[in-house]
Amino acid sequence: MIKSIYFIVFLLGSIYGQTFHIARIQYGGGGDWYCDPSSLPNLLSYLNNNTSISARGKEARIKLSDDKVNHYPYLYLTGHGNIKFNENEVIALRSILLNGAFLHVDDNYGLDKSFRREIKKVFPNKDLIELPKDHEIFSSYFNLPDGLPKVHEHDNKPPQAFALFENKKMILLYTYESDLGDGWEDASVHKDPWPIRESALKMGVNIIYYALSQ
Repeated sequence: MIKSIYFIVFLLGSIYGQTFHIARIQYGGGGDWYCDPSSLPNLLSYLNNNTSISARGKEARIKLSDDKVNHYPYLYLTGHGNIKFNENEVIALRSILLNGAFLHVDDNYGLDKSFRREIKKVFPNKDLIELPKDHEIFSSYFNLPDGLPKVHEHDNKPPQAFALFENKKMILLYTYESDLGDGWEDASVHKDPWPIRESALKMGVNIIYYALSQ
């Protein structure tokens, strides 16, 4: 597999003084884009402690309308409620993803309907494709033979991972019925046992590693 420029830069970050950043997308529509506040700092800490990638320990928070959004090749979006992109945000997100950025969308329960509606505005000619358990993203760094971890139970549905591709390159990952963000939260928040939290953290590392190594 040909390594992307992003991956080379971040993998050698300790040499060149550059670090990996995650930017959380602030969106309209009333959904709680800010939920699980300890999740990304914990994931970034786990990434720092268990891989050779040098990561900034604090997330950035940004709107798609901000000029600086182009500075972040790895974007994250989550929440429980409604998402709404305006026309300029639709255009901006399409441009960002087609020009090399990667977006991880994690449904924290209640996001599915509005996310599917809004992402269809961004890419009307693309369909979300479900990833099988043997997809490379589940073994890009840690081996997760069962695929996407299940952190919390909702509606008796299995966890599913969906993706959008551009010229065979994954540009968006959508994790559904998994609650990865809850698994990244401080242990005191949901009181999940460590094996469940660890599987979520490992999956988070896999997503980052895969996104940077395409």
